[in-house]
Amino acid sequence: MRELFWLWPSGVSSDDVDRILSLGARQSSEPGTLFSTADELQGLRSCGVRWLRDEWLIELLWPFIEEANTRGFGVDVERRAEFQIVEYQATNRDHYGWHHDVHWNGQDSRDRKISITVQLSDSNAYSGGDFEFEEVNTNADFRAIGTVVAFPSYVRHRVQPVSAGTRLALVAWFHGPRWR
Repeated sequence: MRELFWLWPSGVSSDDVDRILSLGARQSSEPGTLFSTADELQGLRSCGVRWLRDEWLIELLWPFIEEANTRGFGVDVERRAEFQIVEYQATNRDHYGWHHDVHWNGQDSRDRKISITVQLSDSNAYSGGDFEFEEVNTNADFRAIGTVVAFPSYVRHRVQPVSAGTRLALVAWFHGPRWR
């Protein structure tokens, strides 16, 4: 059955979560950015990001991508991805408004096809910061540490403002030939 997302509660082990956080700690944080420079969109995203480049992450996440794609999405996707740890802090009311992950105006020969998020924070470490889909009303628990959610990159989603503590997540975008 075609679904807009696939969910694996606590799908990534605590040891792997710790390894991801260790990889992130070696990278400097920078402000999260958008594809667009339009003034009216600049308040859409407030967070810090740490870019990761480690082949191990592809090995870790590829089985989730394969399962979601085989069972639900059926898109042309490759073992090529971008990774970042995203940090949402309450001190800034960090958030990310409604958006999709495809750079429709990009000139690259590849597009983001499947987005995946791994929850790195314990759900008690923060308040607010809920991950939501625009087109899907669900009571699925995206907050448990190690939880993995995969969805087509064109599906609109958001992260609500964090009101207390800090929310950390690994996000990745697996690429394939341009959408057509």
